[in-house]
Amino acid sequence: MSKSEIALRKLNRPLRVSEAVRLGIPPAALYALEAQGKAERLERGVFVATDLHPLKHPDLAVAALRAPRAVVCLESALFFHDMATHIPSSVSVAVQRGDHRPRGTSPPVTAYSFSSRSYASGVETHMLDGVCVKIYSREKTLADCFKFRNRVGMDIVLEALHDYCSGPRRVDELLRQARACRMEQVMRPYLEAVL
Repeated sequence: MSKSEIALRKLNRPLRVSEAVRLGIPPAALYALEAQGKAERLERGVFVATDLHPLKHPDLAVAALRAPRAVVCLESALFFHDMATHIPSSVSVAVQRGDHRPRGTSPPVTAYSFSSRSYASGVETHMLDGVCVKIYSREKTLADCFKFRNRVGMDIVLEALHDYCSGPRRVDELLRQARACRMEQVMRPYLEAVL
């Protein structure tokens, strides 16, 4: 077993080529491990050891590795928080207005530009498959879904609202996030109907 293979297995998570280089693993070694079937390429420049346990959130982990400053939002955050029943066709991420928009095909990524204030509000950090992933809180996600209701679909927004209200809820935080997204007046009638 080569040093590169040992290092990749020891990390026990997806790894970017740039990070591998910092750890002393040359890119050629990663490609050789892929050719031998000991490493799998999840996306251009992202590898994982093949004998690892299956990843629970591979799309979110790869998206976070590809765009570390991006925050998982909208349908992807709803699905992560178990507030949606449909599986998103792409990973939705928020980027600060003016920042680089991540692209890629595996997984497909849909990027939304947020103002500095909206981008920074309600961010939580979760460790998924050994990767630090930024995801908006349940309250921020719900407020954002109301803001982007024409893109997300009102049926998905209402399903998320019902799921939110049926579980643990922080109404004060939800109203704070609604104000931050300028959605308080839009959300208030729906909240009064279900609370």
